[in-house]
Amino acid sequence: MLKTVPPALTPDLLWVLAAMGHGDRLALVNGNYPAYSRHERVTELPGVSLVEAAKAILQLMPVDDLNEAPAYRMVPEGKPDEELEEHRDLQQVLDAAESRSVSMKALERAAFFELAATSFAVVLTTDNRPYGCFVIAKGVVRTA
Repeated sequence: MLKTVPPALTPDLLWVLAAMGHGDRLALVNGNYPAYSRHERVTELPGVSLVEAAKAILQLMPVDDLNEAPAYRMVPEGKPDEELEEHRDLQQVLDAAESRSVSMKALERAAFFELAATSFAVVLTTDNRPYGCFVIAKGVVRTA
């Protein structure tokens, strides 16, 4: 255990967050997402919900503030305006962590899979809510 590091963050995930550079993407996904068949770098967080994982990750990882949409959420095909509870939950976590309104763009399932494939790594939670999958771009740590 380390002081001030959320216990949900595993050593592997700490490495991922530190190794990512500005603009690199992190896919934060539910237990239904086909992580191992689509990605080489997968970090599992057994027993950790999507919200818990996001809160822990965003304590350490800044969210990009240079792109129009630094975050993306998966929505069902043919329903580009769908906003589910898990989407609202993550939006609240993003906004609170960044002390600003973070833009999150909806992507239908196929387009989301394409974007997620460009992610530096995938964080696989055990959350089982449908369409609880997100991609977040890392920002920079700004000095005063």
